[in-house]
Amino acid sequence: MNFKVFAELIELKAKAASVFPFIMGFLYSWYHYQQIKPLYMLLFFISMLLFNMAVDILDNYMDYHNATDVHDYKEETNIIGRENLSLTLVRNMMIGLIVSSAIIGVYLASQTSWVILWLGMFSYFIGITYSAGPKPLSSLPVGEVTSGVTMGIVIPLICVYLNIFDILPFDGQFIIQVAILSLPTALAISNLMLANNTCDVEEDVLNNRHTLVYYIGKKRAVSLFKLLVILSFVFATLGVVLNIVPITLLGIWLIFPKIWKNTMIYSKEQIKTKTFPLAIKNLGMIAITQVVLFFVGLWF
Repeated sequence: MNFKVFAELIELKAKAASVFPFIMGFLYSWYHYQQIKPLYMLLFFISMLLFNMAVDILDNYMDYHNATDVHDYKEETNIIGRENLSLTLVRNMMIGLIVSSAIIGVYLASQTSWVILWLGMFSYFIGITYSAGPKPLSSLPVGEVTSGVTMGIVIPLICVYLNIFDILPFDGQFIIQVAILSLPTALAISNLMLANNTCDVEEDVLNNRHTLVYYIGKKRAVSLFKLLVILSFVFATLGVVLNIVPITLLGIWLIFPKIWKNTMIYSKEQIKTKTFPLAIKNLGMIAITQVVLFFVGLWF
């Protein structure tokens, strides 16, 4: 297996969806508490990436197994079938990544707070059941919510609490503040999954996957896509109003015209190879802009 195939198997291009929420949690810890625990941050970053890679391998693995014979998905689309990868090798790689990630996670929980263990267990449950089991979450009308919450909100929660577990309780106020901080990117992540499912709805039905788009239809799915784009900017503004993030985050509105242009182009036609990349661009622009503006705000 060469690096190009491995990168596609773990969906390397999608790793920004977890890296940027991690950075936001890191910056929030410094902005509000001036407290960072470098070793815990490094270990969590490694554990997070290992599990993220495992989940994407599991997704490809289960898609390969569950694909029906009514079309050529197994042989032409799925990376495992297209590259004729050994199922044993893929399975062992996935298990090794999960176990390695879990060992690091348990160590972090033992050194900090058992809250970290519960958050980690929730993440592992969602990550594994997203693709595996008799009714994977990805084939149900909850995939967008679970992906947005787990990657967009739980990752920052863990990141922040690893830094401040010894000075602040894990209570409702803390959760709400971190959630508001995280929602712009979390909503963009959910939108990415929504766009993916909208583009793939016909193929998903052939593979017995009944996502949210199957139930609400493409027209309503596109309207929801537009709404989530707007809400990303609304929550970014709310974060400033509530003094959760620096005032520099208001600068995110500078990219709104470009984001909305991409949104309107996508709204006209939902084609995986043509317009779906616009949803990826929207996520990248929102996440990167948030991080840059937050970093600038640290110095004002």
